[in-house]
Amino acid sequence: MLDVRTCASLAEAAGILSGDRQALLVGGGTLVMRDVNEGRLTDGTLVRVTDPALTQMSLSGARLELGAGVTMAMVLARPELAFLHGAARAIGGPAVRNMATIGGNLFAPMPYGDFTTALLALDALVVVQSGYGAGRPVPLEEFLAARERGSQGMVTALQVPRPQNPQHFHFRKISRVKPKGIAVLSIAAHLPLAGGRVAQARIAYGAMAPTPMRAKGVERALEGRALDAATLAAARQAALEGTRPETDAIASAWYRREVLPVHLARLLAGAAR
Repeated sequence: MLDVRTCASLAEAAGILSGDRQALLVGGGTLVMRDVNEGRLTDGTLVRVTDPALTQMSLSGARLELGAGVTMAMVLARPELAFLHGAARAIGGPAVRNMATIGGNLFAPMPYGDFTTALLALDALVVVQSGYGAGRPVPLEEFLAARERGSQGMVTALQVPRPQNPQHFHFRKISRVKPKGIAVLSIAAHLPLAGGRVAQARIAYGAMAPTPMRAKGVERALEGRALDAATLAAARQAALEGTRPETDAIASAWYRREVLPVHLARLLAGAAR
């Protein structure tokens, strides 16, 4: 039997979640409620939080802070977050974007999680609260590794570095059905340029592993180099390093491996223009 608990504060919700490993936090409900409606989730505790802190946004300074309950529609409504609009728009249709939260997207199983892929390329931090203590920022890559092991606390906010030049951030989602199809794969790239050469590149893939992943081989291939034909060829050669795609109803693992280098090269060629 499912029990629903409504909490007025983040601390109260974090305490329940820490004391009951089977309890689930309900954000927008686009993931959890689907499992309930389709009969995959029939027992446990669902936790709702009404604390307005979950939807607050601090958009000044070099590091932005977004409450975990901020929806994709809220992201799209803010011009200060224009660099994230492409990733937010990739999440379903308008009805889904009105409900889907940026915190909930962190838990979306493959092949979902396109917004998280963008955050990974931006080196975001996840603010995690365990019990009644204060939240602590955790690198998103570390958080995703803990998620795969099933060991993480309650997400209360995300801290996102603002790109110094938004034109240096790129996002591409490949799907069979447009505009709101499920991803075959997604690619996000932050490619700061210094003197015409890439400096501190960060590339992330979605749907190429159980969680969004860094493409560290591609990052090494790009670092300190101009985005010319030779660099793009080196990036394509390194494109599949570390990937673990799965076969599902959207695409086979073989197909994802075949098309990833092609779409990566297209994204990088567009960034070079």
